[in-house]
Amino acid sequence: MTAVDRTTVQASATGPDPSPDVGGRRLPRALHPMAWWVWALALATAVSRTDNPLLLFLVLAVLGYVVTARRTEAPWARGFKYYLYLALTVVVIRVVFRAVFATGITSRDHFLFSLPHIPTPDWYAGIKIGGPVSLEALLSAATDGLRLACMLCCIGAANTLANPKRALRVLPGALYELGVAVTVAISVAPQLVQSVQRVVRARKLRAGKAQGMQALRGIVVPVLEDALERSLRLAAAMDSRGYGRAGRATRRSRHITGALMLLGMCGLCAGAYGLLDATAPAFLGLPAMGLGALLCVAGLHLGGRRVTRTAYRPDPWRLPEWAVAGVGVLSAVLLLANLGYDPAQLNPTFYPLTWPALPLVPTAAILLAGTAGFLAPPPSPAQRADAP
Repeated sequence: MTAVDRTTVQASATGPDPSPDVGGRRLPRALHPMAWWVWALALATAVSRTDNPLLLFLVLAVLGYVVTARRTEAPWARGFKYYLYLALTVVVIRVVFRAVFATGITSRDHFLFSLPHIPTPDWYAGIKIGGPVSLEALLSAATDGLRLACMLCCIGAANTLANPKRALRVLPGALYELGVAVTVAISVAPQLVQSVQRVVRARKLRAGKAQGMQALRGIVVPVLEDALERSLRLAAAMDSRGYGRAGRATRRSRHITGALMLLGMCGLCAGAYGLLDATAPAFLGLPAMGLGALLCVAGLHLGGRRVTRTAYRPDPWRLPEWAVAGVGVLSAVLLLANLGYDPAQLNPTFYPLTWPALPLVPTAAILLAGTAGFLAPPPSPAQRADAP
């Protein structure tokens, strides 16, 4: 039997080829992590422009669809439901605070109930604790909390869909040390989720019967211990590989790079303020932003020259990456441009209490962002496999 025959027999014995049929279909692969971050941040920018609850619920539906369609089975991809719990907590806290600190209640509101009033001293004037609570006040507070909740879910979707460790490889050399710290920081939440799941699974295998607050001690202590152990292992591994080392950088080059980056960030902040404030001087607008951008680019270029590193099998940026990032940016642009619809429909009022309208252009923009669920390639079978 020849080598070709032996290969054919072995392939037939182990079952069908796990590689996908590429005839007319896309190869499964992981999307570039920065494409997911651009998409999520652009959608969060679009969310910041509206208080319309119908549009905000539509954003949550789009996020849920994209995450369900394109997430992997990696540990960090299992934490989106915890971001939903956090978002619900934000809405509840906002409503509770609005009910306790009852202000702005008029005789035309629909009263629901009344809380005991607590008298406040004179220096606490303007703040009212307790009193009547109206339906309009609670709906307004819930809408404000829902907007912040949608922004948190956008960040959660980016953490769920993008591999944080792969995102570190595409950062400029000048931001490499900062990128390591940011990567470790955004990896804390997925690692805590994985630790909680592992501890809960172990308790079920050991027939743990404690429930509620009694089980909290048996969960919190192992989770904190596991997180501390993983952090120490990560720090030791990074130190052994030379992360955070200055390399051939001199003191003078580090100072120049830091000064350029600091001045550039100040210029960007001044430019953003000049664009948002119509009464600001003209030089604080586009000129300050352009100068700040040039200084930042110069600092990144100078800092990148002192960092020499290689990347094994760098992530490609192809048409799916452009499509996913493009639909997110286009969605934000459509909501920022205020074209084709009444801007007042983005921020409906609850005084008087009326049903909010659903503008066509913002709805189409949010649905356009949802097309990332099938524009992105499906995860590979290796990524779909269960993590140990």
